[in-house]
Amino acid sequence: MGLRTWLVVSESGQSRVEEVGKHVIMRRTGLPARDLMVLDPLLSYPSSILGRERAIVINLEHIKAIVIAKEVLMLYSTNPLVVQFVQDLQHCISSLQALSTQQAGERDEMEREDKAEATLSGPSQHTLRRRASISSNERKDDAPETSVVAGPKVLAFEFRALDSCLESACGCLDSETRTLEEEAYPALDELTAKISTLNLERVRKIRVA
Repeated sequence: MGLRTWLVVSESGQSRVEEVGKHVIMRRTGLPARDLMVLDPLLSYPSSILGRERAIVINLEHIKAIVIAKEVLMLYSTNPLVVQFVQDLQHCISSLQALSTQQAGERDEMEREDKAEATLSGPSQHTLRRRASISSNERKDDAPETSVVAGPKVLAFEFRALDSCLESACGCLDSETRTLEEEAYPALDELTAKISTLNLERVRKIRVA
């Protein structure tokens, strides 16, 4: 892999195109050259997900991507499936980013309320109960820096990106399976009803497709 065009999606959901060589990608991701070969569209590699110290390499169906802490890097492609995946990934990231911002706002609001109550006459019973609930959740999760006031937790960017990759690949396989069934079942029914060269050839073409 020499100089290639890459599509980069950031943790904010923004995308940009970069033209860089493999050594730049290796320094950026911490990946060895052999892992980058898995993404080469000119080579044939089985589907795989490689977990490395600083990156996740994904080679699933139409998705050939590298996921790092704050970015997803993909070889640029005009394949409609890839274009749709990028749009879905951006939507997923943006939605969860908005949720994270909302939760941060709720924490800030609670802190302001606490300060106001402390200034006046001390915290109310409602505030005390809310503090106890949050404290309990923090002890349970053993991760106070990621605890939230309410609602679902926001996963790390790498896991959100990986989830989008898996969802897109599974959706593609599901669509291909439905298409195959729609073609194969009628052909097999006709072959069962009447064995002929035409029907055999039709089934053979479906099998090798």
